[in-house]
Amino acid sequence: MDRTDVFEAERPRLVALAGRVLGDHAEAQDVVQQAWLRLHGSDAEIQSLPAWLTTVVTRLCLDRLRSRTPVPVEEVMPRGTADDPADDVALADTVGLALQVVLDRLSPGERVAFVLHDSFGFDFPTIAAVLDTTPTAARKLASRARAKVTQPRPEDRLADWEVVDAFMAAARNGDFDRLLRLLAPDAVVTADDAAVRVGTPRRIEGRDAVATFFDGSAHSAFPVLVGDRAGAAWYHRGAARVVFDFTVEGGRVRAITFRAEPDVLAQVVRRDGDRPRG
Repeated sequence: MDRTDVFEAERPRLVALAGRVLGDHAEAQDVVQQAWLRLHGSDAEIQSLPAWLTTVVTRLCLDRLRSRTPVPVEEVMPRGTADDPADDVALADTVGLALQVVLDRLSPGERVAFVLHDSFGFDFPTIAAVLDTTPTAARKLASRARAKVTQPRPEDRLADWEVVDAFMAAARNGDFDRLLRLLAPDAVVTADDAAVRVGTPRRIEGRDAVATFFDGSAHSAFPVLVGDRAGAAWYHRGAARVVFDFTVEGGRVRAITFRAEPDVLAQVVRRDGDRPRG
């Protein structure tokens, strides 16, 4: 196979890797295309093209992550040299609960080490080469990231408004799998009489049914506060018409109530998309 054939064969894996690291499919495709341009412009002899492409794509992702957030000094060489007993545990695909939001809180090195090891099974010497560090340091980065993802401290737990906004973003983007991860198994949607009169369903029961209803929808909904609670609202001609009143428990959406009674709509206040105002 020539380089083009190998690249095209590797493209789906590379896009998946970049997408998990960056949390943005379009940006992932752009990074993979950059890797192709670098390959196309290189005359160097490459022993293993898949490995070369993995390294280039990951380093391009790392550059983008570092442009978003400052790199903490402790990331360069984490303290401690003891082996992590959980090294071989692959957790990334079973964590759920707004994983991408949690990943956004990791340092670039932690995020890359965690994704490469726990999602894609790369060994620590390979990860160390990508991060330009030692295998021990790479191991500690992955371990620290895993602890933050699976056992967050109280201050690291997702706020209710983050869960609401992650859910609404998944709905707009048609990310069905993420909707499922954000919903409690017994999630339910209900509606008051006023909301039913404007066309909302009276009741939807179960995680799958709720995710199916919201999948690819809610494009005209905006972040709001309903009293002191984070929610969303469908707007028409500049006015809130239906409020999505969320009940969030343990980082999952337990219930959503469509509300359109005038006294409820009167409480609605638009908020910034990334956090409540005030």
